Amino acid sequence: MPKKHVKTNNKMNLLKTLILIIASISIISCNSNLKKSPLAKVDVVFQEEALKFTALQKTHINEVISNAEEEVRKLLPTLPDSIKVSVESVDWDLDIVGGVTGRTETNSPPLVLLQISNNYHGGIIDSVKTRIRSTIFHEFHHLSRGWAIQDNKFSYGIPNAMVNEGLAVAFTEIYTGNISEVNAYTDEADNWVKEILALPLNANYSDWVMGEHPDGRTYIGYRTGNFLIRRAMTMSGKSILELSALTPEDIIKLAGY
Repeated sequence: MPKKHVKTNNKMNLLKTLILIIASISIISCNSNLKKSPLAKVDVVFQEEALKFTALQKTHINEVISNAEEEVRKLLPTLPDSIKVSVESVDWDLDIVGGVTGRTETNSPPLVLLQISNNYHGGIIDSVKTRIRSTIFHEFHHLSRGWAIQDNKFSYGIPNAMVNEGLAVAFTEIYTGNISEVNAYTDEADNWVKEILALPLNANYSDWVMGEHPDGRTYIGYRTGNFLIRRAMTMSGKSILELSALTPEDIIKLAGY
């Protein structure tokens, strides 16, 4: 065979080899992307050191949390992947919050802790149906902004807590329709906002946000935050999703303070 033909065949073979390599890389890349997609899911684990869950309860809880995660993720693109939700059954009196309470423990890794009361009306299942979806919406909103207990992305101060809790409350009420009495604000809310904005950085968190104030007021940060966010929405024309992308300082200004 002439040398020219040999060289041509060698080039053709090399070209075919390169095409096969590129095709293989594309397939591997596609498979890799497919394997990554489950990261956008939520991992539900059950803490059963004290009280156990039945198989039926676990199924219901898993279903509600997974569905809520999908709903929130469509609304809040900053929601992190690979969220772990640790669920515990407790015998606490949680009637005031619909039988379920929760907290966003860490941003990295994304961890939410839920306590479900087995004493609430009909028990665990009743708690799940009544409140767990709303609690997930609330806590996942915190995760989307980095508002967590252990590795909080915001500075100290009750005003920051007021804004972040208010955003989560308003977001949850708007998208779930579940309105809790503990988050309702009064005609005095405007004065409460001004009161909070004047507080020192070391003001007691429990007194001003999630506990009972010495003067008898309760959940001041949640109630006042809800009012503040609603006012900011009205005055700015921005939606809860648009406000959720802003800093606490900007939101406070939009509310007229």
